[in-house]
Amino acid sequence: MSRIGKKPVSIPSGVEVTLSANVVAVKGPKGTLEFAHSRESKVAVIENEVLVTKVGETKKARATWGTTAKLISNMIAGVTNGFQKQLELNGVGFRMVSSGKKLTLALGFSHPVERILPDGLEVKIENNVLTISGIDKQKVGEFAAVIRKLKPVEPYKGKGFRYVDEVVRHKEGKKAAA
Repeated sequence: MSRIGKKPVSIPSGVEVTLSANVVAVKGPKGTLEFAHSRESKVAVIENEVLVTKVGETKKARATWGTTAKLISNMIAGVTNGFQKQLELNGVGFRMVSSGKKLTLALGFSHPVERILPDGLEVKIENNVLTISGIDKQKVGEFAAVIRKLKPVEPYKGKGFRYVDEVVRHKEGKKAAA
């Protein structure tokens, strides 16, 4: 029994949820998101709540029930507040520049690394902190992971990208012979 699937998802004021076939559309002050859910789940809007129920007792129905409810909850949170991830870049000579829909990174390679921003995402750079924000939680997290993978933080000097709230355990390194 899914604990997340049993709970109804509340719809705040200013947010509109519409259903058509197996597509849920959420419209709010920050934008619109759509999600095509599995036929194993049934979605209903009753007053100011979204109820997700499973269709049948199959393994897939049990697996997608809570996931569908959480994805709808994330869509509602995204169109009202939005999501953001913050990455911190440490290292001598490492730089970040944002121009339009392009992010240019100098990460100690022989060439600058350029990444095009996906639609619906915004990037803000302050000092050595890169803030990725948008209404789609999956896009924000995926783009942050792609950027972090370019130069993950190394455990000896702490150089590279790390999430702002991430704790990196430092290793001691080699000792000189006596």
